[in-house]
Amino acid sequence: MLHLNPTPFTLWFGIIVLIGVAWLCFISWKRSPQRKRTAALEALRFFIVSLVVVLLWQPEWRTIINPTTKPKIAILWDDSKSMATLDAQLPAILSGSENEIISRKDWVAKALASELWTPLRSNGANDLISRPFASAEEGALSGTDLNQPLADLLEDENNLRAVVLLSDGDFNLGDPPVAAAQKFRLRGVPIFTIPVGSETRLPDLDMLTVTAPTYGIVGENVQIPFTIRSSLDRQVRTIVRLRDESGRERTKSIVLAPNAENYNSILWRLEKEGTSTLTLSIPVEDGELVAANNSHKFTISGRPERIRVLIIETLPRWEYRFLRNALSRDPGVELSCLLLRPDLGPAEGKNYIAEFPKTLEELSKFDVVFIGDVGLGENQLSKEQCAQIRGLVENQASGVVFLPGSQGNQFSLLDTELSDLIPVILDDKSPKGFPESLATPLNLTTEGRASLLTMLGDSEEENPEIWRRLPGFFWHAPVVRAKGGTEVLAVHANRRGPYGPIPLLVTKTAGGGKVLFMGIDSAWRWRRGVEDVYHYRFWGQVARWMSYQRNMAAGQRVRLFFTPERPEPGATVTLNANAFDNNGAPLKEGTVSLDIVAPNGKTERIELQKNESEWGAYTGRFRIDLPGSWRLRATASGATDMPTETIIFAQGVDIEKTGQPARPAILEEIAKVSKGRNILPEQLADLIKDIDALPEPRALENRIPLWSHWATIATLVLLLGLFWIGRKLNGAF
Repeated sequence: MLHLNPTPFTLWFGIIVLIGVAWLCFISWKRSPQRKRTAALEALRFFIVSLVVVLLWQPEWRTIINPTTKPKIAILWDDSKSMATLDAQLPAILSGSENEIISRKDWVAKALASELWTPLRSNGANDLISRPFASAEEGALSGTDLNQPLADLLEDENNLRAVVLLSDGDFNLGDPPVAAAQKFRLRGVPIFTIPVGSETRLPDLDMLTVTAPTYGIVGENVQIPFTIRSSLDRQVRTIVRLRDESGRERTKSIVLAPNAENYNSILWRLEKEGTSTLTLSIPVEDGELVAANNSHKFTISGRPERIRVLIIETLPRWEYRFLRNALSRDPGVELSCLLLRPDLGPAEGKNYIAEFPKTLEELSKFDVVFIGDVGLGENQLSKEQCAQIRGLVENQASGVVFLPGSQGNQFSLLDTELSDLIPVILDDKSPKGFPESLATPLNLTTEGRASLLTMLGDSEEENPEIWRRLPGFFWHAPVVRAKGGTEVLAVHANRRGPYGPIPLLVTKTAGGGKVLFMGIDSAWRWRRGVEDVYHYRFWGQVARWMSYQRNMAAGQRVRLFFTPERPEPGATVTLNANAFDNNGAPLKEGTVSLDIVAPNGKTERIELQKNESEWGAYTGRFRIDLPGSWRLRATASGATDMPTETIIFAQGVDIEKTGQPARPAILEEIAKVSKGRNILPEQLADLIKDIDALPEPRALENRIPLWSHWATIATLVLLLGLFWIGRKLNGAF
């Protein structure tokens, strides 16, 4: 049936236009010598104008669909993971025993199984439909979409009388449910919402995250940061326990602040090669209601690494001698030394090289470069070599350690490309630094106390005491302040500058690599009374920390590293690769392909994009959408050897969690928009009365707005084309 919706203005305007056009058509016909043809053309003209006028009156084609079934009442109930939360108070109408606390899911089950709905079925007045939504699927992350189940219900059913929605209101997927509620309002179907669960968080300790590294060196400690959220209203002293599958464990005592997220870390020593599964857990506290979230499992791989280190120095000062000895005796380090003695020439002997690496192929094999009291000039470094070291750090994820000395040679590096890598501002008025008359210790900062670089003890508790006992230094570099974007690990214990304590141990990231600045030359004095315990440990940790990312997945032709290391589903992983030709030089031309196998077996291939660099650097991205192990295989074009393989473990952290407070405000808004009612658990008896009072569902009315339909526009264009052709033909005869 056609319906017109003109306004008074458009109605009279259209009538006047039709009268005027009819008069013009009559005059044109009367004056034409070809009256039959002109009559047809003018009739077409009048029809086109009439069609346009009718479109101004907003015509709609309406179809009435009368229901052929009994009115339906739909019961939608939430089956998501959050419904397992134990905080729902059972009303007397459902159990007969008031104030009983059960899980939200059990509350819904009791409500569905109760006699509450019997009056709605009596005498066959209504059909009841019961549908769960947000049920967890095997192998997938759980989540709740409140909008889509409502929209699907409205699409599937044409004789709805009312909808009852039982949920905790916690939605984390899809569009806001208000959009679906608006559609129900237009259809005249109210939504009655029943909130289940408590608005306040349960007393609970939740092991939120564990950000362990992907791998560690066998025989070395790794630092495993974690976050625990406490919703208890008191301070808690507890023990964090880290255990592997063989039963070996390490514990740490911590104090958790009430109603806050607590950040901490624990050390773990890797004893074997291969992958180990570890569990980090805390005991259940008195009054805690949810025990399932007190532990977290993760995997970490142990590797026997050989780290290639290059030390560049001019004079064999004490710091250089003991650093060389420490790294040469480290079984995990392959050491090369370049001692550029200005008067005698380069040193020779075991672990020494005669000159700076001539090619990128030779330089790119080094994981860490130590730059001592070396500067720019004859028999030292050239600007080209400084640029190559910077490229090694930024493009190939190597590390560089700046170890200035009392000669002040490093000041000349400020005129090279290494200037941007130095993480501190130096005082050019005192290039040779400042001597100390008394031994001065280093003070760890907050960041330093938590860093693996400065972890000299077997536990975090004893580490500050070890640093307090370390012998002090008698010289320090002329540092003014740390640059922005750096991390200060230790400062001068006694001296302050215009910007506060003088930073002497500073780190930063540069491209894919890392930078460390150490502004003292007396780390060798840490051997006093304890021999190599702390001195060897510190430099070994420096070498491993700086080469960590570079060695995440290293093959003969491709070296692959990625961030984040342990992505959560939904995150985008950034991939960086360094590719080499058959001779070991950085790949200048060619492609790097990456085959990605998802946990469900689905395979995808992507081509990494080459960076504008001569270092064979490639980058790419892909999205993690499932928890579990993602297998990566990188291959360079023309490669005949084995591809580089690695595994990214996506932590299966559900966005849907137990123990979260309910969100009744969401349900209240749904009810309000749809012209329904939010029914509290103690008001369940009123639900039946409200539904019984509803009118019968009205017939569905399907409206097609002809004034905006594509077919109408197409017809109008076709008629105008015919009219134009007719006018041309009529004028030709």
